[in-house]
Amino acid sequence: MRAILCKQFGPPESLVIEDVPSLEPGPGQVVLDVKACGINFPDLLLIADKYQFKPPLPFSPGGEVSGVVKSVGEGVTGIEPGQRVIGSTGWGGFAEEIAVEAARVIPIPDQMPFDEASAFLMTYGTSHHALKDRAQIKPGESLLVLGAAGGVGLAAVELGKVLGARVIAAASSEEKLAVCREHGANETLLYPAGNLDRDQQKAFSEEIKKLTGGEGADVVYDPVGGGYSEPALRATAWEGRFLVIGFAAGDIPRIPLNLALLKGCQIVGVFWGAFTGRQPDQNRANISELMRWYVEGKIRPHISAVYPFEEYAQALNDLANRKAKGKVVLKVAD
Repeated sequence: MRAILCKQFGPPESLVIEDVPSLEPGPGQVVLDVKACGINFPDLLLIADKYQFKPPLPFSPGGEVSGVVKSVGEGVTGIEPGQRVIGSTGWGGFAEEIAVEAARVIPIPDQMPFDEASAFLMTYGTSHHALKDRAQIKPGESLLVLGAAGGVGLAAVELGKVLGARVIAAASSEEKLAVCREHGANETLLYPAGNLDRDQQKAFSEEIKKLTGGEGADVVYDPVGGGYSEPALRATAWEGRFLVIGFAAGDIPRIPLNLALLKGCQIVGVFWGAFTGRQPDQNRANISELMRWYVEGKIRPHISAVYPFEEYAQALNDLANRKAKGKVVLKVAD
């Protein structure tokens, strides 16, 4: 089988395609014929050796795949060859086959195409856990989503609407904000791209307050970090919840903790990957709810580009250069 390998850390162009041995499932594993792989920000961090998990070289990036079960290992029950599934893998998805623990494989509805399936689990899983479990968002509350046209951001916009929130989508271009409105945002907020100076940060805070009637946002969903976090926290409501999702801007902000004291607000970490391992029953219940909402037409992944296997570098660079709206998908096989 073919695999896209990271043999030395570097940019997407440093990856190579090679033939590697076909896989056999170990005990408790299944092997999938991969059809598509969703591109996510951790893929870029993994190949640059900047992620908290560090697989040994060589490895394939790609943390979420869709495909068909090829074979099952000893002790696997409830999953059979031929089933259409999603696999949550961490890495290894940029390949024609992947071995996955059976517990990390989820059957998909017949009406879900493979490209949408590969763009579904990580973004919706993260945003659902953030809004429902960590923020415990309530109908009628205001939700500010930073980076709202990205993968997790757009999922948060959709899920915020499903959960009854008033959604304010913030992004760096009018084109991105148009996509957010198509996916249900009540209000949109344009912010400057790049590093914000103090005047820009102050103006950003004031715009958030204006859109929330001077009260601030009840819940802030922040996958961006950098210079955007502090002004968003300053515009958080009394007893609000500031959700720390990630740091797509590249910098981890240093937050003045007196802001949490003055606002009586919570700064809440969201680590969906750890949650899936620590609370598997709750995660399965969440995924069942997400699948039901998909079948009911309440949520649907927005895919801005699907690239063939050989164009993996362009797929990753779309994400690195913030060209993606929603998700980018690597098509592995028909």
